[in-house]
Amino acid sequence: MERKVRVRFAPSPTGPLHIGGVRTALYNYLFAKQHGGDLLLRIEDTDQTRFVPGAEQYIIEAFEWLNIKFDEGVGIGGDCGPYRQSERKPMYKQYADYLVENGHAYYAFDTAEELDKYRKQCEAEKKTFQYDASTRMGLKNSLAMPEEEVKKLLNDGTPYVIRIKIPEGETVELDDMIRGHVKVQTSVLDDKVLFKSDGMPTYHLANIVDDHLMRITHVIRGEEWLPSAPMHVLLYRYLGWADTMPQFAHLPLLLKPDGNGKLSKRDGDRLGFPVFPLQWTDPKTGDISSGYRETGYFPEAVVNILALLGWNPGNDEELLSMDDLIRLFSVEHISKSGAKFDLEKAKWFNHQYLQRHSNEEIAKLFLPELKQRGINADFAYVENVVSKVKERANFVSDLWKNSYYLFEAPTSYSEQAVKKRWKDGTAAHLTNIADMLEALTPFDRQQAHDQTMDYITSHELGVGQIMNCIRLSIVGDTVGIDLFEMIDMLGKDESIKRIRKAIETINR
Repeated sequence: MERKVRVRFAPSPTGPLHIGGVRTALYNYLFAKQHGGDLLLRIEDTDQTRFVPGAEQYIIEAFEWLNIKFDEGVGIGGDCGPYRQSERKPMYKQYADYLVENGHAYYAFDTAEELDKYRKQCEAEKKTFQYDASTRMGLKNSLAMPEEEVKKLLNDGTPYVIRIKIPEGETVELDDMIRGHVKVQTSVLDDKVLFKSDGMPTYHLANIVDDHLMRITHVIRGEEWLPSAPMHVLLYRYLGWADTMPQFAHLPLLLKPDGNGKLSKRDGDRLGFPVFPLQWTDPKTGDISSGYRETGYFPEAVVNILALLGWNPGNDEELLSMDDLIRLFSVEHISKSGAKFDLEKAKWFNHQYLQRHSNEEIAKLFLPELKQRGINADFAYVENVVSKVKERANFVSDLWKNSYYLFEAPTSYSEQAVKKRWKDGTAAHLTNIADMLEALTPFDRQQAHDQTMDYITSHELGVGQIMNCIRLSIVGDTVGIDLFEMIDMLGKDESIKRIRKAIETINR
């Protein structure tokens, strides 16, 4: 009988969630939803020395914002809990003991100082120290020591770790859903620690035990775990779970935009884009790292961006909703090579999603910035402004620089524009045009346009020069939406007032 698809995302609460981790969770989510399966959220907090307060809540909040929903896990519940590894601590020792009893693991009593001494010795001989079959018999462990001595050390409470006993001369094979058939010689593997002296399991033991007990069918994770996969295959075999071992898929890295290597926070700081979904304040230093949410990205844009970093739908479609992604997603179309983050493309995606939102939705998002600037505009007016300028914006925060003149009269005028456009006689012509507009009752935008054009033609003036000077008077620069649309929105009185103020100020 075919098992129900069950996948998991298992972050460590050691700081903010990297955008690469979000992509891993997204791919797990898409895979689960496409196959009618479940996605679990498990917090892997076995390394208590690296635990950061607030990191777990940050992870949960980030996925809520992105609309990536978990079926089981921390904060949700389920029949495979608890879902924090620290709360599962008592169960891991029995599996470590089972491995020792069956000859697949052993006690190691070497201190950190002793191991450091061996490493330095090897470095001096230009070798790399590895705790494995070639070195273990010369070290302080239960394989190399008499049984009585081992018992005494255990009875005396001497600190120890439990290490996996990697077999000699074997080839470990596994099928990776992305990378195909993988073969690894055990000679390159070391006897990794499975159980630490503080009574906590390492990732290697805990994630195997948890994946088995939580009935995980597919492990979709970053390629940094590929070197550990052969050892995990051995653990499944040694624990008697080879028949229910999940399928593996190791995802390519997210790369920095301007070179090789994994995308890091330093790259984001250097190039001016976030590498975390939400803003993060370091509880120790108070340092603030930017987030996609606070930068103004729409969650659906971030999902779309991340989905296409390392995967393609097999066609030219780029704008894909979550439903589209669930329908089209396939592990087979995930690339083996890393994907470079493209900041300009990310902005383009956000621009597309901004255009898809209604003017009313965008106006609601724009209101807080207006209020912060002391502007209390009528909502219908703000909505109208948005309809005129949103095509020029990538983010809601771009709306102000494209529309400020529709809320505030200029207090200064571009020196460059004045020098280029404001000629002798300009003030007189603009006074005549202002008088002409004032006489229009009722005011009509088309009529205002036609009469201004007639004035320019009859006085044999340059259209560009006069129109730009009217714009300069109203905006303070030669930018903005259609001039007569602008005058219509501001109203006759406000527009004329600005024209007369510019004449008075520039002609001083």
